Amino acid sequence: MTLPTTPPDSGGAHAPPSVESITRLVHGFYGDVRQDPLLGPVFEKALHGQWDAHLQRLVDFWSTVALGTRSFKGDVFGKHMALEGVTPAHFAAWVGLWQQHTNRLFAPEVAHDLQVAAHGIARNLFRGYFAHDPGFAQPRQEDHEHGAHRHGGGEARRG
Repeated sequence: MTLPTTPPDSGGAHAPPSVESITRLVHGFYGDVRQDPLLGPVFEKALHGQWDAHLQRLVDFWSTVALGTRSFKGDVFGKHMALEGVTPAHFAAWVGLWQQHTNRLFAPEVAHDLQVAAHGIARNLFRGYFAHDPGFAQPRQEDHEHGAHRHGGGEARRG
């Protein structure tokens, strides 16, 4: 999926999708993930201090998803399935934090597309862990069209 590049009507607060804006998103989002009392310990245990390399892989991943750069090659599902101690609450926290960051950085239609992509990834990982659908809701385009930004999710989240 390649995201639209139309700047928001508000003019300036939101960035169009670019490698630079995806880099800001990833670094800001995962900076908050690291500080999150629920998510931070899971990521710290898995990454063993390898945050710089992981952040670059995440920039490559989200650039591939959002911009079609094809800079990411890897097994997202397999890597995440190897993590221990993941609960439905982790998914809910991850999705909610992602929504906050995408809403803050991007025009509504771009934020929505990034949220839909993240929800799809989270849903597939959730199913892999728990063998049923998550309780978090897919973001709706109407929420963005009418200026309502939903922050949070029901029961899933992960990154």
